[in-house]
Amino acid sequence: MLRSNREKQQSYEFVSIEELVPQDHLLRKVDKYIDFSFIESKVRPLYCADNGRPAIDPVVLFKMIFLGYFYGIRSERQLEREIQTNLAYRWFLGLGLTDKVPDHSTISWNRRTRFKDTGIFQEIFDEIVLQAISHKMVGGRVLITDSTHVKANANKHHYTKQEVLQNTKDYIDELNEAVAEDRKAHGKKS
Repeated sequence: MLRSNREKQQSYEFVSIEELVPQDHLLRKVDKYIDFSFIESKVRPLYCADNGRPAIDPVVLFKMIFLGYFYGIRSERQLEREIQTNLAYRWFLGLGLTDKVPDHSTISWNRRTRFKDTGIFQEIFDEIVLQAISHKMVGGRVLITDSTHVKANANKHHYTKQEVLQNTKDYIDELNEAVAEDRKAHGKKS
């Protein structure tokens, strides 16, 4: 006998996003060892507490940018789409299955306006790397912030030095280029 859609829906058990993200997922390890709460105190002077509509949580905003950098997502529009469909990304940001993902234009506006002419991206990136080093998530004893980076190799006895050309400034520049291309493609002013 055929069951109605309502009967089918009632037979499903509730599933949480927590259950859907594998326990060994890399973002679970990042979440376990990296304390992103320091971001709020770093950016507090750049926010106005009593003017305008409530801002996106700065921790969520910077975690979104971290995801883009970490996974090589080179456009904020693409980052928004990836977060909409990737359960691990949603979990990492503290978003539920039905929560709205912050719009790519919000990410872009904050990056290009609120944080313009600040070193906040580099400061936050440096703190994340220092935390990762302290938890032995990455190797190295020196944190270099002049954009000269050496790629680590997990094998202590066999290694090769490789200069990594990507840095936070380059990533931000790529995001700016993607915004300019997107605006041009949609017939908007630069």
